[in-house]
Amino acid sequence: MLLYDKDLLSVQEVRDLVEHAKTAQKELAEKSQEQVNAIVKSIADAGVRNAKRLAQLAHDETGFGIAEDKVIKNIFGSKGVYERIKDMKTVGVIKRNEEAGTYAVAVPVGVIAGLIPSTNPTSTVFYKAEIAVKAGNAIVFSPHPNAIKCILESVKVIRQAISEAGGNEDLVSCISIPTIQSTDVLMSHPDTSLILATGGSAMVRAAYSSGTPAIGVGPGNGPAYIERSADISKAVKCILDSKTFDNGTICASEQSVICEDDMKEAVQKEMERQGAYFLDAKEREQLGNFILRSSGTMNPMIVGKSVKVITELAGLTVPENTRVLVAEETGVGRGHPYSNEKLAPILGFYTAPDYRAVCERCCEILYYEGAGHTFIIHTKNQEIVDYFAHRVPVSRFIVNSPGALGGIGASTGLMPALTLGCGAVGGSATSENVGPEQLYNLRYVAVGKKDLEEIRKEAGETEMIPEMINFDVKQIDEVVRRVIKQLEAI
Repeated sequence: MLLYDKDLLSVQEVRDLVEHAKTAQKELAEKSQEQVNAIVKSIADAGVRNAKRLAQLAHDETGFGIAEDKVIKNIFGSKGVYERIKDMKTVGVIKRNEEAGTYAVAVPVGVIAGLIPSTNPTSTVFYKAEIAVKAGNAIVFSPHPNAIKCILESVKVIRQAISEAGGNEDLVSCISIPTIQSTDVLMSHPDTSLILATGGSAMVRAAYSSGTPAIGVGPGNGPAYIERSADISKAVKCILDSKTFDNGTICASEQSVICEDDMKEAVQKEMERQGAYFLDAKEREQLGNFILRSSGTMNPMIVGKSVKVITELAGLTVPENTRVLVAEETGVGRGHPYSNEKLAPILGFYTAPDYRAVCERCCEILYYEGAGHTFIIHTKNQEIVDYFAHRVPVSRFIVNSPGALGGIGASTGLMPALTLGCGAVGGSATSENVGPEQLYNLRYVAVGKKDLEEIRKEAGETEMIPEMINFDVKQIDEVVRRVIKQLEAI
């Protein structure tokens, strides 16, 4: 009976939150670009001020990652995102084509449902709040139950920041009684215009099947190719730095390393020098049986955990200074646990005869899991970059950079984002790093250029072209025949 009451309370809460969000969004739609920008800046500044406190809260509540790295993610999700979007025009007329006689007006989608994961909870809240408000929308968050305290605290900070900037704090709100029913009602509510889904595959599928337009992302399972022209030491550093950042909780982080057969010894030696531990056959099987559940999905017990915790849970003993666990893998799919996504400091290790075989293996890995997400390559050969860029099924192709930081736009020129679209190949509505531009529609205003008579005249002239061509050809044939007859007479 208590569970039933909780469900009823959560559903009513969602209805109230959406109603208030709709009112706040209508108020925002009347504000100028400068006023909208001021609200977004206030949110970003509050994110920076509270970055350390919220990072520690997220770490303590979820047990995922590293508190110091979560500080960086909070600053990235607030200030880093703001710096990219602050000069974007998102209110009123945003583009014109004088020659075509058209212009486009930005139209907010309205109320957005924002699903928040437990892996990057506080940083994702700031990121989604900023891009939603920048595009003229309100957003209601559905928090992961395992991170509800830190998410609610983040929303509290954001609401205060909005109020201080002269906005309606109901532009950003959050379910405080998270249940499956409340999330379902939020996603299918008639006043919810769009779902921005970041989380597990099941949640993303639910978003797409809700009947409401949705932007979701698939799993990441990015392979990292160390090509023979690469600086091996620098490449390995990028990979290990990325894989250990917040204990691998960013989905764009490397999940496997691959090189050509004749480079195996050099790459393995450098990885070991920088703190990687290569499991022997017995250890590989023991850990492999632990990191995946019987269903073939990732064991949540490894997510965001350190090497020390993972090895203790799996009953393994490794050197104390180990940064990343590495297992040689020979196949892809069921029965090959290291070919899956592993949101932890664990890597699969592959080799192949040449770059063509490497490309085939990377495609095989991605089509098994992670299609449309991220691929990483370390090379000095632009021709190799071009070869892979035309073949691997990803939306983010990261060159000579840590995958985790490059994929989210922290170390590359990509849009700073914590929702990474995977395109059609990955079952996503977009292949972009999601920003404000994906959260408003365009209303095109078009000035008349022709009347019906002109259109009919042009159509008629087009129909005459074949006749004119035939006529000219017949004339030429007649002239040729006459000339031939005259020549024969001579």
